[in-house]
Amino acid sequence: MRALNGLIAVRGAAPGSLPGFAVGYVGPGGRERRDSLTAVAAMPFESVAPVRSFPVYRGQRNNAGLWWSATVGGHVGFESWLERDHLTLLDFDPAVTGMASQPFWLSWEEGGRRRSHAPDFFVRLVDGTGVVVDVRPADRVPAKDAAVFAVTGRACEQVGWEYRLVHEPEPVLMANVRWLAGYRHPRCLRPAVAAAAAGVFAEPTPLMAGAELLGDPLASLPTVFHLLWCGCLRTDLAVPLSESSLVTAVSR
Repeated sequence: MRALNGLIAVRGAAPGSLPGFAVGYVGPGGRERRDSLTAVAAMPFESVAPVRSFPVYRGQRNNAGLWWSATVGGHVGFESWLERDHLTLLDFDPAVTGMASQPFWLSWEEGGRRRSHAPDFFVRLVDGTGVVVDVRPADRVPAKDAAVFAVTGRACEQVGWEYRLVHEPEPVLMANVRWLAGYRHPRCLRPAVAAAAAGVFAEPTPLMAGAELLGDPLASLPTVFHLLWCGCLRTDLAVPLSESSLVTAVSR
């Protein structure tokens, strides 16, 4: 997975001897299931229904909603703008093949009490690796939550999943990816323009100059942005995207 948010994942270790984890999830037919963590290590959690709903009501403090994912061809829920931003980054990442929100309840015994936590996302990578993701602003991780995240990371190690606690993404990168996401839907692709773009951008070419070579920029730019989203074209997203951004075709 590209380190779009500046964090590098550490691959989980092989299943260990840490006992006591159970997983509650929504199984086939919408039936609630509960199994041991090791029993569900191969479960395709990137395709399950969320274990919690995403209510929207007047006066609520968080911003919940649904993100249409080009990767999965359907909606994925989020409970904050920060979660939505990370969904956007996951959707943009070519290493990601699937994602689901609130995929399961992880529960365990601690100090004689039963504790539980529903991670924000489960992600599947192209190499088959599972990634569990929690999203939280960097200044909003109190000690009790940090302890829960640490336990979640230990559980992931037990079954060979990666675990990520992610915070605010780099602002310029996020602004660029958010803009390109507006053109993620296949309807933005004009095949004839896309075919010509490979030649126009064979060498680094300013964005607007290349769009003009492809015809009327109002008609060609949506396809150019879609190709940037898909990774068929590339540019430096660490600096603000502009008409002078150098764009290059990616060899396949």
